[in-house]
Amino acid sequence: MEAASCSYQFRIALLGDGAVGKTSLLRRYVAGASPRVAEPEPEPEPEPTVGVEFYSRALQLSPGRQVKLQLWDTAGQERFRCITRSFYRNMVGALLVFDVTNRESFEHIQAWHQEVLSTQGPDKVIFLLVGHKCDLSSRCVSTQEAEELAASLGMAFLETSAKSNCNVDLAFDTITCAIEQALQQGDIKLEEDWAGVRLLHRASNPRSPSRRKQDSGPCQC
Repeated sequence: MEAASCSYQFRIALLGDGAVGKTSLLRRYVAGASPRVAEPEPEPEPEPTVGVEFYSRALQLSPGRQVKLQLWDTAGQERFRCITRSFYRNMVGALLVFDVTNRESFEHIQAWHQEVLSTQGPDKVIFLLVGHKCDLSSRCVSTQEAEELAASLGMAFLETSAKSNCNVDLAFDTITCAIEQALQQGDIKLEEDWAGVRLLHRASNPRSPSRRKQDSGPCQC
């Protein structure tokens, strides 16, 4: 789908500690939910992200309403933090990702959340908490505990797995719809010097009928 046919562009970042699976999650989403065939060998783990990598995907939200997602895959290591921080001001959505088998990555979520708020403020970013690698049995963060954290931070929570393609599309659809709703309600506003939301295409209105035709019959509302 070409960008020119999209109504808006939303910039969304995946944030969280290194090795929680942000790159795998994003690549699975961008590739789409094509059926997986039997593989002779497991897929190799992606190399650690250096700085920020960009992906994009277009969505049809409803008839006549389309959006292009510009997706940022950020490095979780502290040595790259100065690079990733520079992107916070120009994003409208953030998936805060932790590994359900890595307790430390869960405990760092509040720090990631606060870091974005200190840069953006509380009213410009829609957050979604994501517990990744839910296909693994060696989890050390319960669903209930993650839900309680999400509620305390005022965001929704989903568990995902790039390996089994569990809730991958749902996670991105959820945050995209939340952004669109906030935009329509005026909670998020278009700003000329802000790239978090960009208007790419405005559908032209059909030519208004003449007043004579408008007055010729009862209102069909």
